Amino acid sequence: MRLFLGLLRPGAGEAFVFGTPLADRPDLRRRVGVLLEQSGMTDRLTARENLAFYGALHGVGCETIDDRLAHAGLLERADDRVGTFSTGMKRRLGLVRATLHDPEVLFLDEPSSGLDPAAQAEIRDLITSLARQSGAAVLINSHHLDEIERIGDRVAILDKGRLAALGSVDALRRGTGPRRYGIRLATGADRSQAERVLGTAGAADIAWEEDELVLSLPPDLAPAALLGALLGAGIGVEEARYRTRSLEDVYLSAMGRATA
Repeated sequence: MRLFLGLLRPGAGEAFVFGTPLADRPDLRRRVGVLLEQSGMTDRLTARENLAFYGALHGVGCETIDDRLAHAGLLERADDRVGTFSTGMKRRLGLVRATLHDPEVLFLDEPSSGLDPAAQAEIRDLITSLARQSGAAVLINSHHLDEIERIGDRVAILDKGRLAALGSVDALRRGTGPRRYGIRLATGADRSQAERVLGTAGAADIAWEEDELVLSLPPDLAPAALLGALLGAGIGVEEARYRTRSLEDVYLSAMGRATA
């Protein structure tokens, strides 16, 4: 991320934003917002004073600052020193600072790191709303895969600096293999009979994972046909679902550490 921002020079290759390296383009840097691991705020100044400093760099006035503080739920603490803020409040203030000038591209480095689940949810909501408000393209660097799974559109997985996987969250979770489904039978249903019925109907790779029957379907076989076959044989079904991989599964597979 620091390479993209022009804060570090690459030992080899180039990192482009807006089609060019940012290192020597201060005019383009003004079109970028960034929140690295630290909020960039000065603890001895108030929230409003911190934002006024950054606002002056971009010609942003007091009215906009107050609007953004209100949007982040920080207006009541606007005149308190940032040193008295919790980690979550500092992170919210950092996001306000990063989007104060309505950047076209927003870089966020581990935006919810070190926060409790409630604060993480607040940060996710704030990222989404601020990005929508500013219209920025947002690039998030994070090891919190559940966070990326919830708010990300496209995901790039890097392995030692090389691209190991790239695509939309949905596409990566679906994968390229056969469709996998999970079926939970009604209490007391005959498991062996269910396996025979499903195999005859065309299902493949049938296996049990705890109380769920997991199977694959060929492209020309609809899930409804399997359910119809089970019900027709008098086998009750409590639940049937399409199984997708988690982003963690995708990551481990891309790194060559898949368990199956």
